[in-house]
Amino acid sequence: MAIHAIMPERSTLHGSFSRDTAPALTIDSGDTVRFNTLDAGWGLEPFSAQGGRQRFAREGEKDRGHALCGPVAIRGAEPGMTLEIRINEIIPGTWGWNGAGGFAHPNNVRLGIADGEELQLNWELNPRTLVGTSALGHKVALRPFMGVMGLAPAEPGLHTTFIPRPAGGNLDCKELVAGSTLFLPIEVQTGLFSVGDGHAVQGDGEVGVPALECPMERVDLTFRVRNDMPITLPRAKTNSAWITFGFHEDLNEARMLALENMLDLMKELYGYERRLALALASLVVDLRITQIVNGVQGVHAVLPHGSIT
Repeated sequence: MAIHAIMPERSTLHGSFSRDTAPALTIDSGDTVRFNTLDAGWGLEPFSAQGGRQRFAREGEKDRGHALCGPVAIRGAEPGMTLEIRINEIIPGTWGWNGAGGFAHPNNVRLGIADGEELQLNWELNPRTLVGTSALGHKVALRPFMGVMGLAPAEPGLHTTFIPRPAGGNLDCKELVAGSTLFLPIEVQTGLFSVGDGHAVQGDGEVGVPALECPMERVDLTFRVRNDMPITLPRAKTNSAWITFGFHEDLNEARMLALENMLDLMKELYGYERRLALALASLVVDLRITQIVNGVQGVHAVLPHGSIT
C-alpha cells in the first residue's frame, strides 16, 4: 500500500466542505496519507504580544472556516459505503493558543465575559514530552487529536466547517487520538476527505470555545473503503471503547441520537434486541458531551471493550 504526503499550500487548503472541491490527492483504498496542517485560524506563527500574527492568505467564501487540508479522493468510494480512517500518528507543532471571552458566543454571554477583550493564552508545546507550557507558566499534559475530520456532503454548494454533520466535520471528540479508528458514511463519489483544526488537548465540551489550537507536524491516516458497515452517522473504535455520535441543535436530541446509534451498534456486535440492549447500556454505556460550542451540539456514547461478556 502506498504512502502519500500533503503539505499546506494553496492547492491543498480550503475552509469549507463541498462535493465540487477538486481533490488535492487521489489514492487507493488501503493507502496512507501523512498531512502537515495549519492551526484552525490559518496561522503560520504564534500570536504576538500585541495579538497579531502572520496567516496564510484566504480566498473568499470557500476559505471562511477552519484551515483544512485535502480533499483526498479514494478510488472505489461510493455513496452508501463507509470510509474507515485509521489514526496512526499525530505529532503536534511547537506552539499553540487558546482563550476565553471577548465576543458574543452564548457561553461567554451566559458567563458574563462577552464584553471587553478576549483573554489570549499562548503556549509552547513539546512534541516529545507531550507537555504544554503557557506564557503564564501553567503546564498541561497534551493529548493531540484533530478537531475536524470529514467527507463532502451530498448537498450542492459550500458547507461550513464549524459544525458536525453525518459525514463528519467539526466533531471535536477528544477520544480520536492516535490508535483510534473513525468510520464515516460516504455521501459522494470518492468521498473527498479533509482534515484540520488540530487540538493539542481539549476537555469534553470544549467549554471555552477554542481548545488548545495548534498546527500539526504530522497527521498519519490510513484509509479503507468498507461496503460491509452501513452507517448513517460517524462512529469510532478506540483502544478502550466503541463510540457512537449524535449531533443536533438541541443537546437532548443529540444525546438520544448517540444512544440510538449505540443500541444499533450493540445489535450488530452482540445481536441484542433493543430492550435488552438498552437495559445493558444503562449499566455500561457512558454518555458524554463532545462539545457545546459549535451551534450543532455533540454527544458521544461510549461502550468500553469487555464491559459485556
